[in-house]
Amino acid sequence: MASLWWILLAACSAAITGGVVFFVMRSHAEVRLARQREELAAAHAALGAQREAMVTSLKSAEESARRQAMDEFIADIRVEERHYVREHKAFFITRKCVVRQERIFFRNLPLSNWIEQEMPFEEGADIDQLAKTMAVFIPEGLFDNPEAQPRKLLRH
Repeated sequence: MASLWWILLAACSAAITGGVVFFVMRSHAEVRLARQREELAAAHAALGAQREAMVTSLKSAEESARRQAMDEFIADIRVEERHYVREHKAFFITRKCVVRQERIFFRNLPLSNWIEQEMPFEEGADIDQLAKTMAVFIPEGLFDNPEAQPRKLLRH
């Protein structure tokens, strides 16, 4: 009977040892699975960050290209101007007027018709200065840059 007890005790200790090994291995597998999930989450986060960086850089490249195209377009727009003195004779009175004509060009294509303005002036007045103050497309008072070219429609 004592040997039977020893056999039962050995079987119970083997079963308990097997149960302990089962739970230890199960927890070990859960730890490995948690580590793999953590690595997978980190990889997903890195891919998401790269995707956002790519989208941002793509948008900035598109915006830069659009801005450059607009700058090139605006650089091709110019204003053609001319002015001269016109005399109106009525009976014995002669009136002199400065006539300024302007039109907008894109490269060599006119975008508008001639816009004409007349302004009477008195003898001795500076005709060039008077013509500049009459400008429709290039009002000199709006731009404080004296060395800017007067033939450009838009300035940077």
